[in-house]
Amino acid sequence: MKRFEGRVAIVTGAAQGIGKAVALRLGQEGALVVAADINGKGAEATAKEIGGKSIGVATDIGDPASVTALHKAAVDKGGKLDVTVNVAAIVPFTPWDQLTFEEWRRIMRVNVDGLYLMCRASSDLMRKGGYGRIVNFCSNSIFAGTPNMAHYVASKGAVLSFTRALATELGGHKITVNSIAPGLTDTEGVQQTNHKNAFDFVEMLQAIKGRGTPADIVPAVAFLASEEAHWVTGQCLAVDAGMVRW
Repeated sequence: MKRFEGRVAIVTGAAQGIGKAVALRLGQEGALVVAADINGKGAEATAKEIGGKSIGVATDIGDPASVTALHKAAVDKGGKLDVTVNVAAIVPFTPWDQLTFEEWRRIMRVNVDGLYLMCRASSDLMRKGGYGRIVNFCSNSIFAGTPNMAHYVASKGAVLSFTRALATELGGHKITVNSIAPGLTDTEGVQQTNHKNAFDFVEMLQAIKGRGTPADIVPAVAFLASEEAHWVTGQCLAVDAGMVRW
């Protein structure tokens, strides 16, 4: 399928993991992808793998100037913006007794402030074009109350609420806003943390057995980012093999 032929898309967190998988899928389906990541070289590598006119941009989503520069690059390259997929986030492993305010703010700066900045800049461009798809990454941890990440769970709870509110604000402009709530997914980032030891326990809770990979998450994202999802907005879709059923 070429559902994104002629579309311009920004994907954050695109240097690796789920973000990279999403960027590759949108590119395969015809989009000009602006791959954004704090790891600029990784973002450029993803764009090179996609090919065509896609580009990589080093971006700190928690910095207003960096987000502005990212959106300028998208418009300079593609002339517009149709799709934004906000994957970038910090996933910590911090026991409650060790959680300082500095660590709390570090997570909120990226996971909440960064989401606001991205949605603010993207929606402003989309309103000019009278079309848009915004897909935000939530997490099924907000339903499970996952330990050792209270600040992360709080930040992803904010994603859920913000997505619902923003869908109301933007619906009149033909812009949909939805969120994806993945379960524990086998990515490079997860393999570098203690979360890598939780796969067996998580699998016991899943209706469908197995270990989630980025490829398992991408199809749902691609649907919500497409024209086909024009009648779906303000929703949170759990993509976690049925670990959370609500």
